[in-house]
Amino acid sequence: MPIELISGAIGFILTLLIFSYLIGDNPLFRSAVYIFIGVSSGYAAVVVWHNVLLPKLFRPLATADPNQLVLLVIPLVFSVSLLAKLSPRISWIGSFAMALLVGVGAATALSGAVVGTLLPQSRAAMNAFASPTFLELIEGVVMLAGTVLTLIYFQFSAKRAADGSVKRNVIIEMLAWGGRVFIAITFGVLFAGVYMAALTAMLERLSALINFVKPFLGL
Repeated sequence: MPIELISGAIGFILTLLIFSYLIGDNPLFRSAVYIFIGVSSGYAAVVVWHNVLLPKLFRPLATADPNQLVLLVIPLVFSVSLLAKLSPRISWIGSFAMALLVGVGAATALSGAVVGTLLPQSRAAMNAFASPTFLELIEGVVMLAGTVLTLIYFQFSAKRAADGSVKRNVIIEMLAWGGRVFIAITFGVLFAGVYMAALTAMLERLSALINFVKPFLGL
């Protein structure tokens, strides 16, 4: 039996299992989800082994280079300590390594947001006013307004009023409302993009189902 026919049959069956969710959650849909999670986890484990552990840890350990061995002992100890999280009794052993991972991840995400998003967005908003045409001027004003108003929306400093309530300045509150408008527009665009991507994937799967069944129907 050709490999194309086998792979096509597997794809056909799995697609039907996923589409069975249209009639509600059922064992067929859950089976397809479990298969997807299992295959994804297995693929991730193979990638981690071949691209991270083997070339960056185990092979360097076999070189017997004292300087390199010292550098590898630290990540090796942290990695082993994370296995302690599997047992509630000794999970505290891996707390330091887990805290280090979370801290480094948060710092990386924050620096990436600032360097990769905030600064380029601010620079683009300023560059839009460098010898612009009328249309470019309008685009620059909208871009600058969206950047500034969105940042103001996340400004949380407030003063305590005489009645004890905490309120922001009226002007800041009005500008923050404009920031909410831009955020809502952004989320709408993102949702539309996700919806279109999902719709495209669904159409591709339906097309694959039709093309698989056609030869058996003599079409």
